[in-house]
Amino acid sequence: MGNVLAASKPPPPLFDSKVDIPEPVPSASLSTKETAASGEDTVNPGTIEDLHKKCKDVMPVPFEGAKMMLNKGLSNHFQVSHTLNLCSTSPSGYRFGATYVGTKQFTPNEAYPVLLGDIDPSGNLNANLIHQFSPQLRLKFASQIQQSKVTAAQLTTDYRGKDFTASLTVVNPNIITNSGVVVAHYLQSVSEKCALGGEIAYQYGPNVPGGKVAVVSAAGRYGDEKSTWSGTVGVEFETSFRLQESVASVGYQVDLPKADLVFRGMVDSNWNVSGVLEKRLQPLPFSFALSGRLNHVKTQFRLGCGLIIG
Repeated sequence: MGNVLAASKPPPPLFDSKVDIPEPVPSASLSTKETAASGEDTVNPGTIEDLHKKCKDVMPVPFEGAKMMLNKGLSNHFQVSHTLNLCSTSPSGYRFGATYVGTKQFTPNEAYPVLLGDIDPSGNLNANLIHQFSPQLRLKFASQIQQSKVTAAQLTTDYRGKDFTASLTVVNPNIITNSGVVVAHYLQSVSEKCALGGEIAYQYGPNVPGGKVAVVSAAGRYGDEKSTWSGTVGVEFETSFRLQESVASVGYQVDLPKADLVFRGMVDSNWNVSGVLEKRLQPLPFSFALSGRLNHVKTQFRLGCGLIIG
């Protein structure tokens, strides 16, 4: 399910409202593998939330209008960002972001706690906390505040064994309206290259048809030195049948190190073609970004350009 924060308004029958949580800085990146015990050929598979991460990192994130971002590291543990977005089809404005990385380390590539968030002049806030209490136990909390009200809250607990990961997520629990979402994940390493698992998501509340709905998904990943394949298959159980939609996407990435250029492209089964080009303007600490999104069937085109400083 990933991040399944729901909106403050009555939730839809399915829990497809998501809140984008910014990635931690590199020193706080969350590893997906642990060293296997001596003689074993399996490793910790990471979480189902990160199952498609390698693929998603290749996919472009198109934007529209003009965008300028300034990143500034104030110390080894603290970083701030300033983002200005100008667009005619979506809300424009300024956002201030901050990231703090603590000193508690379990591996050379991870440091905790991690606190990160962003806020706009109206006081709308996205806040996130990630902390690792032990090599096996990690907690993540995310919250959204809009119009001076807490509109979304999500708490996730991950337990990592030597060859498996179990997770439990609770989203927007409300004892007054008796509503909320509970998601359970399990991912097991079958071999060094293969991991299989599943997910069950349960939503309840007065605005859900029948009072409750459950979705069961099966997931798997196979990877070697040259490629990684992952997939998720879901089945919905409820009192009535509804039309479901599936979208297939293919993405690619082209790196030209000598030209300081990266291009990410994607095409999906809805006839959307999108791409983002990023060009590092050496020797200045600037990066120029150009984004495009085209739908041939709907004859729609969106163009965006941005400047990243830092």
